[in-house]
Amino acid sequence: MTALKKPWKQFWTRDSSILLGGFFVTIFLIVYIWWPLAVEYFAYVDWSGAWWRYIDWLLIGIFAFMSITIIARADLKTDLLIIFVGLCGGLAIESWGTQTNLWHYYTAERPPLWIIPAWPIASLSIDRITRALSFLTTKGAKITKVFKKNPFVTVVSFVFNFRTLYWLTFALFLFLMVNFVAPTFDKSFTWLALILCTLLILTPTDPRFALLTFVAGTGLGYYLELWGTTRQCWTYYTYQTPPLFAVLAHGMAAVAFWRAGLILKTVWGRFSFLRKQQRSLSSES
Repeated sequence: MTALKKPWKQFWTRDSSILLGGFFVTIFLIVYIWWPLAVEYFAYVDWSGAWWRYIDWLLIGIFAFMSITIIARADLKTDLLIIFVGLCGGLAIESWGTQTNLWHYYTAERPPLWIIPAWPIASLSIDRITRALSFLTTKGAKITKVFKKNPFVTVVSFVFNFRTLYWLTFALFLFLMVNFVAPTFDKSFTWLALILCTLLILTPTDPRFALLTFVAGTGLGYYLELWGTTRQCWTYYTYQTPPLFAVLAHGMAAVAFWRAGLILKTVWGRFSFLRKQQRSLSSES
């Protein structure tokens, strides 16, 4: 039991309880405020028969997974920034998609406010997945160094290095994005999105971490999109369930949120530095 205490303390921090509590409070508020939607959902359940066949196990599985991941090594100092960026970024993305009719919700809201809290929750989960992938790939790199004299390992390491994979992955994403949003080229919102994505792709600060973030966002995004499109909670203009671009867009959104967080950290750091200088000058005078 003693051997398990240290790993448990590393997994469950003091801030884990706060985040988990906030997660459940958010869900409660969404259900309470939009109670008619919940009533409409439960109306389809035959409680007198095999009710478990009507329960949305995919949705439960997604929320269970995100609940576990967001509490892992929680730290409010960094997580609050992720939540803030996720809220702002999610609102911008949902506004773009619904205003340009790339997708629409069954409630016909443009965008629906009840979907916005899902973005920061997903962002926290993606952050944890990315950190896990970063740990695993670092361990994998150390293992390959042991066999660096093996020509096969050398070729594989060269072909599948992160910088090469970064450019291949994001070039493919940009191609798919242009093709998917082509019907809305007459919308300024779409051009802003294209310019932003292009700038982010052409100025990688850390190709390795950006690629891992993209993979984590895409992985979680697949299940979110699978649930939303098959339940007709939201529908894309292509009527695919889900479109490949929509899945990959979650990865791109995760990268954009991560880069926005870095910028805010830099700005806040400089602002704090200037404030300290002003305080020191005022104290000297």
